[in-house]
Amino acid sequence: MIRFTRRFHLKNEVGNRGEDEAVVFLRSIGYRILDRNYRNDRGRALGEIDIVARDGEELVFVEVKARTAKAGMPEPLPEEGITRTKLSRLARIAQGYLREKHLESVSYRFDAILIIYRATAKKAEIRHFKSIFL
Repeated sequence: MIRFTRRFHLKNEVGNRGEDEAVVFLRSIGYRILDRNYRNDRGRALGEIDIVARDGEELVFVEVKARTAKAGMPEPLPEEGITRTKLSRLARIAQGYLREKHLESVSYRFDAILIIYRATAKKAEIRHFKSIFL
């Protein structure tokens, strides 16, 4: 049996809020959101792609990492959560998405949205990195 702690719920809340804010941000710069929290249905479960969007003709798989800055603690670095293992999984899940949706011939890339919430700021800091596989 899995016990869910308060820490787990807070982390989940920050992640969900981050994904919601990432969607708003991406729409504001012209992206069209196609899917959220896509999971591969076939084979071994690999995880999920947070957001699948269109940027013009290009399909974009977006990884969102959100962190909360705490007073007296070192600055959080959301990008630390994007590891080689994570990128490898994203690539495999994306291949499944392309096959499932019959989009194998479509141009695509991977972006990252990094979000930091600070208690002293009214708005979150959002950083957008295009083509994180380069």
